[in-house]
Amino acid sequence: MAKAKKNDKELSYTELVARRDELKQKYMDLRFKKVIAHVDNPIELRTMRREIARLNTFIQQKKAAGLDK
Repeated sequence: MAKAKKNDKELSYTELVARRDELKQKYMDLRFKKVIAHVDNPIELRTMRREIARLNTFIQQKKAAGLDK
């Protein structure tokens, strides 16, 4: 997991946004599955939510640095 965090930090702005959107879609699918049926790993929801928040932080940092083009 620590390796993934470091790789996220090195991504460009557009790659960060694409990764965040992909994770958001997976998170919504997992939430829907949780409501309808049983989820094998409920901790995965929390992990995804935190990873999305971490990506949002990196995106905001890139915006502040003017690298959002």
